[in-house]
Amino acid sequence: MLIEENYFSKENELKYVGSTQIKSFIDCPAKTMAIINQEWSEEKITALMIGSYVDAAMSGTLDIFKAQNPEIFKKDGTLKSEFLQAEKICERIEKDQLFHKYISGNHQTIMTFMFDIINRKWLKYNDEQEVPENHISVKIKIDSFFPDKAIVDLKVVKDFEPIWNSERQRKENFVDYWNYTLQAALYQKGVEVNTGKQLPFFIAAVTKEKEPDLALLSIPQEVMDEKLAVLEEILPRIYYIKHNEIEPFRCENCDYCKSTKVLTKIIDYRNL
Repeated sequence: MLIEENYFSKENELKYVGSTQIKSFIDCPAKTMAIINQEWSEEKITALMIGSYVDAAMSGTLDIFKAQNPEIFKKDGTLKSEFLQAEKICERIEKDQLFHKYISGNHQTIMTFMFDIINRKWLKYNDEQEVPENHISVKIKIDSFFPDKAIVDLKVVKDFEPIWNSERQRKENFVDYWNYTLQAALYQKGVEVNTGKQLPFFIAAVTKEKEPDLALLSIPQEVMDEKLAVLEEILPRIYYIKHNEIEPFRCENCDYCKSTKVLTKIIDYRNL
């Protein structure tokens, strides 16, 4: 059974795809498969851990998070300065009634479903049943779920300033830059498959600035419809990669690709 404690286990990372894994496949399939097969591990990034700290605090699992991440403490047992800032973020959230209301739904709600890659259909899936051939099982974990009203995801970000996207050669807001719209589409579809209801998706965003800023953001339905179509194009390829039917593409830019790079020729320096 898929629960909080085994959500990111090797077995379940092989069995399921989730929004984080899908985005990782988009960035570098080779690295993603190396992570899934435990041949490569990403080092813990403090910036991401601050977000996880706030998530845990808001969902009532902070004691578990602290026990699993002793590196957030100094030798004297007090929190490192970065996580004192996380405490400040939590305090700021508690002060805002509307923001707090939106993240006070059912915490860390896990749902599973599946996608038929041949007929391009989304289907119900019990995590104890065998996955049919040509179907890929999907998992989602919702930060704040209101069964009849909304899906809410808590995001802790650096700030609300536009971010330069070197691939697209333009500045983007953090929602587009981090592809959170794809996550929104996946979560909305998962809830719809499981409950029959298409619910709106909101991002409750808070910044890590000295004085944390807050925002409640809606994702328009037309954007989620576009991203759902993208997911339906991506998932068959992910299925074939995970089933060893096609070779995972190497991005040649990430740390994994750099560490496993094998030189085969000399190149003109102007082509570097």
